[in-house]
Amino acid sequence: MVSFFEKVDKLRPVYDITYRIVLFICKILLIGDILITSYSVLGRYISFIPDPAWTEEIVLTFMSYMAVLSAALAIRKKSHIRMTAFDKYLPEAALKALDILADVAVFVLAVIMITTGWQFATTIGGRGTYVSIPTLSRFWKYFPIPVAGVAMLLFEIEALYGHIKGIFIKEGKEETK
Repeated sequence: MVSFFEKVDKLRPVYDITYRIVLFICKILLIGDILITSYSVLGRYISFIPDPAWTEEIVLTFMSYMAVLSAALAIRKKSHIRMTAFDKYLPEAALKALDILADVAVFVLAVIMITTGWQFATTIGGRGTYVSIPTLSRFWKYFPIPVAGVAMLLFEIEALYGHIKGIFIKEGKEETK
């Protein structure tokens, strides 16, 4: 059993790289948001700087990407919102079962985000354009949902694996059987 977990643990760098890529994308989007918003605000108050109409829609689109991608990042770092008020009163086995149940629920949510998000992006999004940028498809407004769903799915697989590994291998011990 230990050798199985050792083999699967070799995939950890893939998750690390995926996390860093998603985090980098979020950072770039935040920088873009700040720059575009600053440009828009300056354009409203300084007469020689134009205030293009497209800035608001782009900023909102970037914020949509950041919101759902950062939720996926929170799964990896276990920093998402969770209720822990009763954790100290529950047995360890019940806590592990509840953690697995929560991970399965988020896993299902990720699958729904991928499938439904892709349907929305390709149907509703594919049929229209941004109001202020008629050459840009609304596909990009809906695309963050399936992208974040994929990231959530990957990070939930890792979380579920960690819980299952914790059941079979106790900390500091090689094997339970």
